[in-house]
Amino acid sequence: MADTMQFDLVSPERQLASGQVLSIEVPGSDGDMTVMPDHAATITTLRPGILRVAGSDGTSEYVVTGGFAEISPTGVTVLAERAVARGDMTQETFDDMMKEAHSTYSTIRETFKNEPGPVDDAAKLLADMVAVGTHIGLDSKQANL
Repeated sequence: MADTMQFDLVSPERQLASGQVLSIEVPGSDGDMTVMPDHAATITTLRPGILRVAGSDGTSEYVVTGGFAEISPTGVTVLAERAVARGDMTQETFDDMMKEAHSTYSTIRETFKNEPGPVDDAAKLLADMVAVGTHIGLDSKQANL
């Protein structure tokens, strides 16, 4: 069993991280998971949350709004819809993320009237964004559902 694995985090804007790591905590849509070297091959979608990466030099955290993770025994590639290093998160950046999540929820609610599935999914994503803000100490202004 190898001690490390390759990790790559990419968003549409840029590559945020790349290197050998010990483990990765992934905020999966079906639940959080910890990935370590020699993990079974898996693809999972992401929910808004904190992606934690443990390396030999410490732990790094990234706020992700969605996307997916491709996991293999030798590494993990995360393709995030939007990702920001936790240390770079500002109230303004978080406000933009919340505005986008609220807009998506409103659009889906209007498009899928009387169809609870898509509306419930969009409400869950918005609630996850509120939870992320609370977790990292930023004000979500408690978006109304």
